[in-house]
Amino acid sequence: MLQPARTKYRKQQRGRNKGEATRNNKIAFGDYALVALENGYLTPNQIESARITITRNAKGAVKLWIKIFPDIPYTKKPLETRMGKGKGAVDHYVARIKRGAILYELGGQISESDALEALKQASFKLPIKCKIVKRNILTGV
Repeated sequence: MLQPARTKYRKQQRGRNKGEATRNNKIAFGDYALVALENGYLTPNQIESARITITRNAKGAVKLWIKIFPDIPYTKKPLETRMGKGKGAVDHYVARIKRGAILYELGGQISESDALEALKQASFKLPIKCKIVKRNILTGV
């Protein structure tokens, strides 16, 4: 399961997740990409589930780049606990997603129809709306 090996601080405040992605919003490695259309959080299980779906549905010698990583600690208080007595313990880690951010890139020896189908199936596994984009051959982006 994905999670950071070390963090500077054990717990973080959530803050607000608004606005568009200014980084990680252009295709860097592959030819096809899955792009987030809304803001949200992804858990390691959701990221892994989509990765497995892509590798199963993509036929041939494909290369997959996961462009997100769950590095934000998500805390929870135990069930049936009264309020107060401090912030809860870290339950799991999440990846903060902004709209326009690239989640996965796909490249290698793969046909366009197979790549589109694999990314479409992966988008069903994620709790946010996504779209599939293709690298522009002329501009390289």
